[in-house]
Amino acid sequence: MSDVIVSTKSGRGVNIALWVLQALLASAFLMAGASKLAGVKLMVDEFETIGLGQWFRYLTGILEIAAAIMLVIPRLAGAGAVLLIPIMIGAAFVHVAVFKNSPAAPLVLLALGASIAWGRLMPRKQAK
Repeated sequence: MSDVIVSTKSGRGVNIALWVLQALLASAFLMAGASKLAGVKLMVDEFETIGLGQWFRYLTGILEIAAAIMLVIPRLAGAGAVLLIPIMIGAAFVHVAVFKNSPAAPLVLLALGASIAWGRLMPRKQAK
């Protein structure tokens, strides 16, 4: 395998881009998780349709809020992004199998989470 070399200037740009993505994703999942925990009617109805019970809505909301918080803590950002990956895989599956609609939204969020996980967890070498 070849080593990846990132210049200091482009490394800074990558870091800024990751922070912007992390802030956007954290905001989205904080709102989504809070709506689940607050019992917003749409969320209650959706989880009723899924058929696993309302405990699953609470679990999903807690996990989404935990991931959102982790995304804004530098040492935990990669782990927070990784936590979102199985949540969004499950959401994409539910959109197709249960709701019979497009999984585009959860797949976009999955891609963003995977990008953050990759950017935060993969080591980068600095140019000499």
